[in-house]
Amino acid sequence: MPFHFRSFCGVLRQPLRNIHLRGFPASHIFRARISGMAPPILSLALPSETGRVLSIQSHTVQGYVGNKSSVFPLQLLGYDVDPINSVQFSNHTGYPTFKGQVLNGKQLWELIEGLEENNLLYYTHLLTGYIGSVSFLNTVLEVVHKLRTVNPKLTYVCDPVMGDEGKLYVPPELVSVYREKVVPVASMLTPNQFEAEKLTASRIESESDGREACNILHAAGPSKVVITSINIDG
Repeated sequence: MPFHFRSFCGVLRQPLRNIHLRGFPASHIFRARISGMAPPILSLALPSETGRVLSIQSHTVQGYVGNKSSVFPLQLLGYDVDPINSVQFSNHTGYPTFKGQVLNGKQLWELIEGLEENNLLYYTHLLTGYIGSVSFLNTVLEVVHKLRTVNPKLTYVCDPVMGDEGKLYVPPELVSVYREKVVPVASMLTPNQFEAEKLTASRIESESDGREACNILHAAGPSKVVITSINIDG
């Protein structure tokens, strides 16, 4: 009796030869890969009907921010999600102290090269969040270009995490890189009020100000802009 399955993590081993893919016999390529030395990656052999996401965000041991707050919900929505942790911290930076490691641009590119060498660079979506250095952010721009050479229809969702409530918690030089380089290549932008003000060099003190900020950002590139939080009088 055929073994039926959808998409789950892992690889296929040699004994599983009699497989139907969502009701259809396995392709010649799929059968060849089963019999070869390297077993196929299920997320590629059985692609999600929703899409494949590369998520470059922060990771904390305690708490739910960055990849810890996005990977599982996206998986529940049917996406295959591959996370790259831009940082690994003990806790988020709102605490009095934190410790951990920061991935640099060279290390990020090494991961991308590893994916490329194994033909694993096809993604429908790229999601980026907290990034702590200019070099890393510039490498992210190279990643966007690389992914779009593989899939020109790639959707790039950028959360320009820079600060909140009037306070930056990234190096100030990241603001201009986001404004001048990242915003123009993003498909969708999700700043909070403070970040939208930084990106547009304007104040948001009313609903009309918020709409104008969205218009400025739309004109810069992204077809979709969502200001995720806003605090105005009245």
